[in-house]
Amino acid sequence: MSIEIIDTATPELEEAFLTLIPQLSRSSTPMNIDQLEQFLSQDNIYLLAYRSDDANDDVTRPILGMLTLVTFEIPTGWRAWIEDVVVDEAARGQGAGQKLVEAAIDLAKKKGVKSIDLTSRPTREAANRLYQRAGFELRETNVYRFKK
Repeated sequence: MSIEIIDTATPELEEAFLTLIPQLSRSSTPMNIDQLEQFLSQDNIYLLAYRSDDANDDVTRPILGMLTLVTFEIPTGWRAWIEDVVVDEAARGQGAGQKLVEAAIDLAKKKGVKSIDLTSRPTREAANRLYQRAGFELRETNVYRFKK
């Protein structure tokens, strides 16, 4: 399995979004290729993708998982946030999520961040176990969301 940083919008990436985003959120519409180009052009946002090692070297292996790492500077230093972690149903339980999170942590450390945050619904039990195994600790905090 391999993890790579995606920095170019391609039809393959658009297809991956069509497959993966509905598995992450029923209320979100997958980005089209133009939206992907805009998304990927932002500074300090990194899209990490997981590919299995199942295909031979002559065939591009499909993207079976992804994670977004956002880094930003605030007055107290550089921070990071992990968002939209999703692994295709067919690839779950094979360590893809773990590899994506580990790669995000490594990249954040290289960028000099002081902390990495993420949220996960309590009902996503496997995801919560994954984050705890990766070293994340549950914080006593309130999360607020403003919706227009």
